[in-house]
Amino acid sequence: MKKVTGIGGIFFKCKDPEKMREWYQEHLGLNTSQYGAVFEWRQGADSTKKGFTTWSPFKETTKYFEPSANDFMVNYRVADLEALVEELKKAGVTIVDQIETYDYGKFVHILDAEGNKVELWEPNDVEYEKLGEQLNSPTTK
Repeated sequence: MKKVTGIGGIFFKCKDPEKMREWYQEHLGLNTSQYGAVFEWRQGADSTKKGFTTWSPFKETTKYFEPSANDFMVNYRVADLEALVEELKKAGVTIVDQIETYDYGKFVHILDAEGNKVELWEPNDVEYEKLGEQLNSPTTK
């Protein structure tokens, strides 16, 4: 079974997320919004399909990365989240929460071998793109 299909997002803590978003927009050209930036790309297996990767600074006081004590979290895109979670459970991997389902995909959090919180996302890229349009959040291409 194919497990990880790509990077879904990079999340990190900082003192001033708004200032970080502005800096990256001004100096590196990211199209940022209140949530960060979204990179748009084409999927290798089918170049007619879009894919997305999120970049998002979080306030340094966020509890979202807990129980990890690190200042970052990586989101991995996966092909079949429910089957993967079952495999991970059998292998003794710590599953932090239950699978949550939204129009734009399914999510769950796990801990890696060093206790880093990892987010797994089975994306629905069509709905994710619609959400970005609704939020008036242009992608960085």
